[in-house]
Amino acid sequence: MPAPKKREARKSMKQPAWVTLDGGFAVRHCLVQNISSAGAKITLDDAVALPATIRLAFARDARTGRLCQVVWRRGTSAGVKFIG
Repeated sequence: MPAPKKREARKSMKQPAWVTLDGGFAVRHCLVQNISSAGAKITLDDAVALPATIRLAFARDARTGRLCQVVWRRGTSAGVKFIG
């Protein structure tokens, strides 16, 4: 039987951030609720409509931030995994 996956330690933040879509053409404001070395939980107006891949940044500049895969969506919240 495999060992249970240990979840990364998460840091509560409530920090404003930006989600960049479509290669930098669409930017949406969001709030990072918590973050770990592997990913983050964010909230924004319509998390359900997020595409599979986004860029998450703490500055509005589309060239900064981390590439993320959206792994779950519920109402105004989404979980992302850092992939780049």
